[in-house]
Amino acid sequence: MVKLPVIVGFGGINAAGRSSGHNGYRRMIIDALAKAEANQIRASLAALTGALHKHGSHWIDAAGETVDLQDYISSHGAELERGSLIRRLEKNLFDPDHLLFHKKASLASANGAAFQFNMAKKQVPHPLPSGWSIHQGGSGDEGRISISASENLDVLLRSYRSAKVNSAGQLPTGFDPATLYQSRNHPRGLQLTVFAASDAINSLGIDWETVRQSVAPDQISVYAGSGMSQLDYNGNGGMMQARLLGRKVTSKQLPLGYAEMPADFINAYILGNLGTTGTNIAACATFLYNLRQGIRDIQSGSHRVVIVGTSEAPLVPEIFDGFATMGALADDASLRKLDHLAHDELPDFRRACRPFGNNAGFTLAESAQFIILFDDDLALELGANIYGAVNEVFINADGHKKSIASPGLGNYISLAKATAATSKLIGEEGLRRRSYVQSHGTGTLQNRLTESHIISEIAKTFGIERWPVAAIKAYVGHSLASSAGDQLAASLGVWANGFIPGILTVDEIADDVFTDNVEFLLQHKEVGADGMDAVIINSKGFGGNNASASILAPHIVEKMLRKRHGATRIKKYKAINASVSANSAAYECSANEGTNSTIYKFDHHVMGRESIELSTTEINIAGIDPAIDLNLSNRYEDMCD
Repeated sequence: MVKLPVIVGFGGINAAGRSSGHNGYRRMIIDALAKAEANQIRASLAALTGALHKHGSHWIDAAGETVDLQDYISSHGAELERGSLIRRLEKNLFDPDHLLFHKKASLASANGAAFQFNMAKKQVPHPLPSGWSIHQGGSGDEGRISISASENLDVLLRSYRSAKVNSAGQLPTGFDPATLYQSRNHPRGLQLTVFAASDAINSLGIDWETVRQSVAPDQISVYAGSGMSQLDYNGNGGMMQARLLGRKVTSKQLPLGYAEMPADFINAYILGNLGTTGTNIAACATFLYNLRQGIRDIQSGSHRVVIVGTSEAPLVPEIFDGFATMGALADDASLRKLDHLAHDELPDFRRACRPFGNNAGFTLAESAQFIILFDDDLALELGANIYGAVNEVFINADGHKKSIASPGLGNYISLAKATAATSKLIGEEGLRRRSYVQSHGTGTLQNRLTESHIISEIAKTFGIERWPVAAIKAYVGHSLASSAGDQLAASLGVWANGFIPGILTVDEIADDVFTDNVEFLLQHKEVGADGMDAVIINSKGFGGNNASASILAPHIVEKMLRKRHGATRIKKYKAINASVSANSAAYECSANEGTNSTIYKFDHHVMGRESIELSTTEINIAGIDPAIDLNLSNRYEDMCD
């Protein structure tokens, strides 16, 4: 009997805010919420960014003054909203108006004689460049010498430029993950990992020690990583730059730069996990590749608990440079042209990403997203919250290519298989009336053509008359490896509030977009909390990495569990879940009051050889009740004597 991978917790951070409690999703649809709930989201942003926190019964602002919460939100609500979602690039990561680069130059004396200059002895290069000769101490300073260069002197001159791209999906203004734990010069992607994974674990409503004591250590897996590794200065970026900038490479830059380091940090500093670990790297489809790995573990029965996620922090000048040079990003000039603005007018940075509309490129973003999966039996046993379940994830390559970045046939296959799998589970009528697509929807010309054709053709094939299509990158931008995680977090929110976020940055669908049998949602679509039985999440990555996932609604999951486990078991589950739900609500309340619950356990209960006991039948780990079973079956018994 195949186990069902049930989503029992989720958390993260992106430009819309904190993911758990559906906060980030609700920021996207804030204009569709009732006033009280909208104000709650504004208060959540204030607490997240350090603008407010609750001390006892009083609210305290960043200046340490006691304030009335409602008065504060009335006065600062618009500012809090402006400081989230896609917006003009801020200067907390780097100054886009003052980007360092080195310009080549060749120096020579004006009259053709040797070029003379003074420099510090410790700065003299070794070996001495061709044509250089050392003459004497310079200006009576024993620490300096005089140099003559008989040949032209090639130098790199420190220069500065302004960025051509000034829009990004940045984390909310004021939020700094480095201040929430002992970050010790960690790359930003790992800082996001610690916060986001902590958010997911805290959202469980079940103490992690309870989970750990409920399953064997080898039945927990963590699949998490980044698509581009850690490329800021504290990671691989600094390792590559340091010598060229006249600095030293640190001992942390290389090891902390690995793409699978988010999983390593979760294992070592958050969970103390001894089970399976790793990551799949698949460009912009990385989250779904990891998700497929995780659900295979649960479906096969080899694992009972899986944490799946990605963390991407690509807002560094070099990555902007790379994508802009490819013509993939919506630069300021292109945005002005779209809106018929003069060259000295500021573009509408908020509307930089325009999926399926007249657009100019995607908008780079940072994000970390994590979900926690239990098998269905464990979910009932522990009374876990049920946010949905993963039916299937399909992955297909593109075949032969001319350009490695160009799309091919793979996404037709992956999306068609996800659609077919969804239909098999919720029925043809459910597929046609109660499913929708969370598109990849990057905001590029190529994506609007290729993905719209794929969705349209599959809708026709399966008899879907008007398939709703969302594209949340219009709000949070393209976080590369984490993009499908952003899509999944938003999808879980639809089953809480009943609104599919509209593509509000687009006034009309572009003329070349395929629209047959498709409903591109240019406004929020109210469907009700139980109105959609499934969502198909689509992801397309550079190089031909295509993935599509079939995600089931919580009300569908409960029906499935009732059929498999019976009414009596479900009744018992509901009783246990009451306290779990209360714990999750308590975490949500504390987070919205500014309490920092980030988990980081450095040098915590480190185990050595004294903590493990081996036998031919099992492995016992000190402090963990379930043993690791060594009575393994021989899968190739029919091939053995």
